[in-house]
Amino acid sequence: MRLLALDTGPLVAFVDRREALHHWTRRVFESAPRPFVTCEAVLAEACFLLRGQRGGAEAVMGLVESGFIAATFSLGKEAGAVNKLMVRYGNVPMSLADACLVRISELREDACVLTFDTDFAIYRRHGRQEIPLLMPESLS
Repeated sequence: MRLLALDTGPLVAFVDRREALHHWTRRVFESAPRPFVTCEAVLAEACFLLRGQRGGAEAVMGLVESGFIAATFSLGKEAGAVNKLMVRYGNVPMSLADACLVRISELREDACVLTFDTDFAIYRRHGRQEIPLLMPESLS
């Protein structure tokens, strides 16, 4: 399996057992190679969305601490490219986290984005290439 670039939805579903796609996400997390890669914007979104769940944010940070998730993307180095993506897809609109994940897929040709967000079917890497996606069939 390819390198998986982790989006917010699957991360939240993995941590929160009440989420409808928890079991699907758990199966993916158990079988996929590690570490998952992501950006700090995804981690911030996940921590925010899990703020009402006891231990939610701590679970996210524990996955980072353990090396299960690697947040190696440097927004400082990639700000120009990320900004261009956000401007290009301003009509969607594209979030900072989404732009970072698209940029990760440009930097790592072997990357596949693990997401529940159907906007990734609209986004293109390198201008015209479809982004490899891993998402539940019910959403694609």
